[in-house]
Amino acid sequence: MDTLFFVFSKIMQFCIEPLNWVIICVALGLFLSLRKPQLCKRLLLLALADLLLVGWLPTSEVFLRALEDGVPKVQIAQMSEADFAGIIILGGAIEGGEITMDRGEISIGSAAERVTKAFEFIRKYPDLPFIFSGFSGRISPVRMSEADAFKQLVAEQGLLDKNVHYENQSRNTYENAVLMKPMILELGAKNVNDSDVTPKPWLLITSASHMYRSVKIFQKQGIAVIPVPVDYQTSNRLRWWRFDLEDGMQNWNNFLHEAVGLLAYWITGKI
Repeated sequence: MDTLFFVFSKIMQFCIEPLNWVIICVALGLFLSLRKPQLCKRLLLLALADLLLVGWLPTSEVFLRALEDGVPKVQIAQMSEADFAGIIILGGAIEGGEITMDRGEISIGSAAERVTKAFEFIRKYPDLPFIFSGFSGRISPVRMSEADAFKQLVAEQGLLDKNVHYENQSRNTYENAVLMKPMILELGAKNVNDSDVTPKPWLLITSASHMYRSVKIFQKQGIAVIPVPVDYQTSNRLRWWRFDLEDGMQNWNNFLHEAVGLLAYWITGKI
């Protein structure tokens, strides 16, 4: 069932990307240009409207900013290492596939802050256990998993690996939480003192737009987390004057991916 859910989610991801709608409208318009010219014009106008909507940044930023602000940011600097059970880093920023294997170098994508923030915390809290979770988000993954790629990065950075743990089978956020849960419970039990009443929360590192869904999933699994959102794509002010198809497309993709994901996870009882 989880595999079916995963495949269906990837199909939906293709369908909701706004620029794919442009391709569909243009293709249908060209196909109907001779038989139904009026319908063809409407489809081409719809494609143009789609491009304008995607490119004018405020239309996407207003929704994405609300999503990124959905989880309040905790002041980690005001807390001590004793307040945390460990660190969780969710995959999604590392390319461990064919390019990495062919070129011999780990590629970090647009969500690179997940990795840089993880390195910062590993150095800052060397005695805390940390778990990196992620295999691949592709339907047909190739070669190295994200977890194995992160392990290579840790070695290249010369970071201590005495408390490192990896989960290299998960394909989405739900599987991140489910497959990590036994590890979290085991590591948490080792660090619980007789005076502790409740288990300590784990620091959770992921992109700001992804944090709301992630927190809900971990809460559903009974895992207490402190959100550490990174990879913000919006500021406090809307850029009313900006038109940028590349940024707009990325904003819409991030927002729609999370919005549809939240709906799907709610319907299936995962949050």
